[in-house]
This record gives sequence, C-alpha cells and structure tokens, in this order.
Amino acid sequence: ILDGMVDQAFSEIDMSFVELDWRQAMRSRAISVRRVLSLHPWAISLMQSRTNPGPALLHHHDSVIGTLRQAGFSIEMTAHAFSALDAYIYGFVSQESSLPFDTSSADDVAEIAEAILENFPTEAFPHLAELTIEHVMQPGYNYADEFEFGLDLILDSLERLK
Repeated sequence: ILDGMVDQAFSEIDMSFVELDWRQAMRSRAISVRRVLSLHPWAISLMQSRTNPGPALLHHHDSVIGTLRQAGFSIEMTAHAFSALDAYIYGFVSQESSLPFDTSSADDVAEIAEAILENFPTEAFPHLAELTIEHVMQPGYNYADEFEFGLDLILDSLERLK
C-alpha cells in the first residue's frame, strides 16, 4: 500500500518537462515536485524508505536522468545534479510545511514576524531583527518566492559545472 501511495504521488508530477532544454526542464520539474509534495507532505519520508519503486517513480527518475545526460552532463554530474536538486526541493518543502504560517500569504508572514519580534529583544538579535523588519515584513514579501531564488542558484551552479 505504501509503495502504491508513493507511486501515486509521483504520477502527479508534471512530466511535460521532458520537452524542454535541461535547465527549463529541471526548473519546471522542481516546481511541479514542490507542488505535489506540498499537497502530500507525508510523501517525503515515505519516498526515502521504499525499496520497491513503482512505474511512475521509475519513469520520473529515468526522465530526469535522461534529460541531464542528453544535455551533456556526465554520469557523475548527473548524480550530483539529481541529488542536489532533490535535497533542495525536499528540504524546502519540509521546512515550508513546518512553518507556523501560510507561506503564500504576505499578511500571515508579516503578522507572525511581528509577533515573533515582540517576544525577543531586538538589540540582542540585531541581524535577525533587521532581516525581519526590512525584508520579511515588507509589503509583497512571500516566503514561497525564496524557493525559486534558491533553485536558480543551484541551476546556475550546475550550468557552470556541466
């Protein structure tokens, strides 16, 4: 049953990325994986523990590897890229799902940040206070936007190492 649940989650990942160049493919895939894992936060820990992968998982992994290999990544760099991207995606989703606010709501983020600031002396934590006041609490801030910024950092690095 657990293997089937994991495979079902993988079947929800948008596979149209195989039509794109490697960078756009990995970006599109990452955004889709994040969306799916946000809908199924239980899937991350299960994905790591399964020894009997289903066809959707195998197809997904094969497509990612094939996209990177066709782009000229060596076997070693393909393994590094796949690992770095998935560690980032899974880690971000895990962190995002444990935050005490809705990351897509700027109002929620600002409200929680303000409440946190009230509970610690800003002079004791000046850098944290500065970041919170001058960035997090600013109109339009959306923690979810941090995902694509970090993703682009990884993709830029992979481009240089390819």
